Amino acid sequence: MPNRLAHETSPYLLQHADNPVDWWPWSDEAFAEARERNVPVLLSVGYASCHWCHVMAHESFEDQATADYLNAHFVNVKVDREERPDVDAVYMEAVQAATGQGGWPMTVFLTPDAEPFYFGTYFPPEPRQGMPSFRQLLQGVHQAWDERRDEVAEVAGKIVRDLAGREISYGDAQLPGDAQQSQALLGLTREYDPQRGGFGGAPKFPPSMVIEFLLRHHARTGAEGALQMARDTAERMARGGIYDQLGGGFARYSVDRDWVVPHFEKMLYDNALLCRVYAHLWRSTGSELARRVALETADFMVRELRTPEGGFASALDADSEEVVVPEGRPQKGGGGRREGGTGRHVEGAYYVWTPAQVREVLGEQDAELAMRYFGMTEEGTFEEGASVLQLPQQDEVFDAGRIAGPGGIKERLLAARGARPAPGRDDKVVAAWNGLAIAALAETGAYFDRPDLTEAAVAAADLLVRVHLDDHARIARTSKDGRVGANAGVLEDYADVAEGFLALASVTGEGVWLEFAGLLLGHVLARFTDPESGALYDTASDAERLIRRPQDPTDNAVPSGWTAAAGALLGYAAQTGSTAHRTAAERALGVVKALGPRVPRFVGWGLAVAEAALDGPREVAVVGPALDDPATTALHRTALLGTAPGTVVAVGTPESDEFPLLADRPLVGGEPAAYVCRNFTCDMPTTDPDRLSAALGG
Repeated sequence: MPNRLAHETSPYLLQHADNPVDWWPWSDEAFAEARERNVPVLLSVGYASCHWCHVMAHESFEDQATADYLNAHFVNVKVDREERPDVDAVYMEAVQAATGQGGWPMTVFLTPDAEPFYFGTYFPPEPRQGMPSFRQLLQGVHQAWDERRDEVAEVAGKIVRDLAGREISYGDAQLPGDAQQSQALLGLTREYDPQRGGFGGAPKFPPSMVIEFLLRHHARTGAEGALQMARDTAERMARGGIYDQLGGGFARYSVDRDWVVPHFEKMLYDNALLCRVYAHLWRSTGSELARRVALETADFMVRELRTPEGGFASALDADSEEVVVPEGRPQKGGGGRREGGTGRHVEGAYYVWTPAQVREVLGEQDAELAMRYFGMTEEGTFEEGASVLQLPQQDEVFDAGRIAGPGGIKERLLAARGARPAPGRDDKVVAAWNGLAIAALAETGAYFDRPDLTEAAVAAADLLVRVHLDDHARIARTSKDGRVGANAGVLEDYADVAEGFLALASVTGEGVWLEFAGLLLGHVLARFTDPESGALYDTASDAERLIRRPQDPTDNAVPSGWTAAAGALLGYAAQTGSTAHRTAAERALGVVKALGPRVPRFVGWGLAVAEAALDGPREVAVVGPALDDPATTALHRTALLGTAPGTVVAVGTPESDEFPLLADRPLVGGEPAAYVCRNFTCDMPTTDPDRLSAALGG
C-alpha cells in the first residue's frame, strides 16, 4: 500500500512511495507527530539520480523488517534535496561540521523540534569497513533516546548553537581589485594539474565556473596562463570518458584524475554550465573542438532533457538495466540485438562497451578502427572488460567519413546504444537550473546560427513565467508535468532565472525578458539581502524558519545563490543604469574579495562576476531600422561575440522603448550603428562591425 509520498510531485519521493517505511514529506505535521509519539525523527535526504540513494533504498527501505523497526520507533521524513535545498543545506552543514565530510544519501536523526543529534550518509545492511549496519544504528539511536534523553538534548542544543555561531566573513563589502584577482589566479595555478587538466586530484569535477573566470581574466588582462589552463582543461574533459563521445553531454564527475571513468549520471546544471563555457571558449579562441562540444551538449539537453511542457528535466540516472546478450549471459550495456533486461540496475550499463559488442554492431574491420579511435582495450578501461569511450591524443590520422559521416561508426554505435534500456530521467523542472540552460541555449544558438536552440531557450523561459511565477513574481522552485510544486524558490532560483532572462534579452532583443529579470531581482533586494551588510541569504526573509537561515557564498556544483545574484544584479544594472542594483552587486562581491585569494576553486563564478565589474561591464546598444535588417544583424552578432567580461547588449530601433540603453540612440547617417559605453563614458558610435569587434575584445 503506498505511503504518504504517493501524493508528492518529486520523482525522488515517488520512488519511495511504495516502500514499507511509513514516510512523511517534510512538513509541520511530521514533527507534530513526533512530538505526539515522543519519538525522534529520521531525516533521509537524497535525489532521484543518486546511485547510493538507490542502493540504500533497496537494501534498507524496501526491507520489511527494517521498515517495521523504523515505523515503530521513529517518524520518518524523506526529502528531495533538489526540491528543498534549504533543508539540505542546513543539515548538510551540520553533518560536515560533525564528521568532516558529507554526501548523499544523508541520514540525520532529529529531535521533534528539528534539532539534529546524530549524522551520517550511507549505512549498509550489514556491518562493513568499520561502519555499523543500519539496523545497529537505529537500535543505538532508539536506546539513546529512551535511556539518555538529557544527553541527546544537550548534544542537539550544542550543535544548533555551534551552527548559529558559524558566521561568514563578508570582507569589507567592496569589489575585489586586481591584486585579489591575481592572487586567485596564482592559487589556481598551484592547484592545477598540468598533465591532465583540471584542479586537484580524484574525484575530479568539471570546473565550469573556474574556466569562465579564467576566460574573462584573460580577456581583461591578456594573461596567457589563464587561457592555457582554461583551454587545456576543456580539451582534456572533452576527450575523456566524462564526455559522452556518442551522444554529447557530460557526466557528473570523473572518479579518476585522468577524466577516464565517470560517475555516469548526467545533470542539467552541469551540462548547461559547460555548454555555455565551451561556447565562450570558442568565442575566445575559435577552437573547433569547443564549437563541436558546445553544440553537441546543447543538442543533448534539447534531445534528452526537454520535457513536453518546454522545460528541462533535472537529470538522467547513472544506473540502467543490464541486458542479456545473445549468448544468454548478463552484460553491462548491450549491442544492437537486445534480448531483454535482467531487472538488475548497474551503473554505466547504458554507456560502456566491450570489444564483442562493438564487433557485433560494426563488424571486424570497423570495430578495430573504432577501438583505436575511442581508446578501447581488450581488458577494458571500466569493469568486466568494458570500456568507457574516449578520444585519446594520438598520432594516427583517422578517416573522418568512416568515423563521423552518414552511416559511420559513431552513428551506428549510437543507434545500437539506443536499443539498450535507457537510464531513468528525473522529470522535475528546477527553476534555477532551467535559468542556467536558458542562458546557455540562447547564447549557443546566437553564436552558431542555430535559431532552434534559441527557440528552446524561449520556450523554457515561457514555462517558467507561466507555471513558476505567481502574480507577484515570486518564483516556485519546481514543477512537474506542468504542475507547480509547493516549495518556494530560494536565492539561486531568483538569480539564475534572472541571469537566463538577461541573456535571452540580449540575444532576442525582446525587452520583456529584461522586465521579468527586474521583477525577480526586486525580490532579491527586498527579501534576500541584509540591508545593513549587503550580505545575502539563501532563503527569503519570509520563508519557512529552519534551525538556521542558510547562507553559503561558495560555488559548488552550481553558482551559489550569492554569486549568481551578484552577477545578475550587475548585468541588470548595466542594462538599466540602476544605481541600487550596481551597489548591491558590489556589496555582494565583498565576499569574493575575502574568499577569492584563499579558496579560488570554490568561488569561480564570484571571480568571474568580479572580472565583469572590473571591466565595466561594457554596455552595447545596437540600433537599426529593423531587427532583421542585415547590417543591424551583423552589428548585433558582433556585439554578442565580444569577449569583454560581462558585456550587455541591447538591440532595437531608435524608437524602441524596450531597453533603456536604446534611449537617444539615433542611426548614424541613416545606417545601423552600435554605441559602446562603460564607466559613464561612451565611444563614438560605429557602423563598422570590425571596429565594434575591436572595441569589445573580439
